[in-house]
Amino acid sequence: MAGGAALLLVLLLPVAAAEPPGAGDEGDWEEEAVAEPRGGRVLPGLNALESMDLEFGVCTVTCGIGIREVLLMNGCPGGETKCIVGVEECHGPVDCGLGRPISENSESVVMTCIYIPPENRFKYVWKILAPNKTAHILPNDSAVMEVRRDTHPITYQCETQGNESVIASVKYTVHATTEHQTKQSERIETGQSRKKRADAILVFCLVTGIIFTVGVIFAIIFIILHWAIVKAVLGSKNGQDDTFEKLTNKSSQSDM
Repeated sequence: MAGGAALLLVLLLPVAAAEPPGAGDEGDWEEEAVAEPRGGRVLPGLNALESMDLEFGVCTVTCGIGIREVLLMNGCPGGETKCIVGVEECHGPVDCGLGRPISENSESVVMTCIYIPPENRFKYVWKILAPNKTAHILPNDSAVMEVRRDTHPITYQCETQGNESVIASVKYTVHATTEHQTKQSERIETGQSRKKRADAILVFCLVTGIIFTVGVIFAIIFIILHWAIVKAVLGSKNGQDDTFEKLTNKSSQSDM
């Protein structure tokens, strides 16, 4: 009996040694495998880098939702100082203020919500804002909306929602047809006045350059045609300088 127990113990010892530690904690292992990175969103293959030194790049937006790079600070291939191992979502302030339409003309305006691809990941809520009134929710739930101009200006707002919370908001002011035409004519007049001012400065610089160039050419021609006179003047000046130098030397010697 004792021999049988000893034989059973000898057979069980290699099995116990081969079993990896913590094999029975299967639930803990699964929990660790889906742990989120510091940025908040699970990235493919990033869980293996949790123990490594990571750095996060600058967010691509200053408000709403954007993306940023996840950089590995050591262990990069080729001896690189840092390398990109993935990207993740990043968030700025929700309110992005007044936006600029995608396109507009005298009759309609095309506006867009704030999102990152894929577009269908988010929910979009369009509203009409009015002072001292409750916002009117529109039936449109797409990321892009086209509206026609009215007889008075209207302010639209698009809220981008994710996980039942607002992650971005942008407003658009759609001016009336007459206001749009007035602003467009003002922009045209401003552009024309700037162009005239730039043309005047260009003409002035061009005329000044031409006058300077002509003056230099005339000076060179005069020197070539009257080289003998110029040479004589330069020679007499050099002679006077030599005479003055000799007189100065004699005066200094007499003083000594």
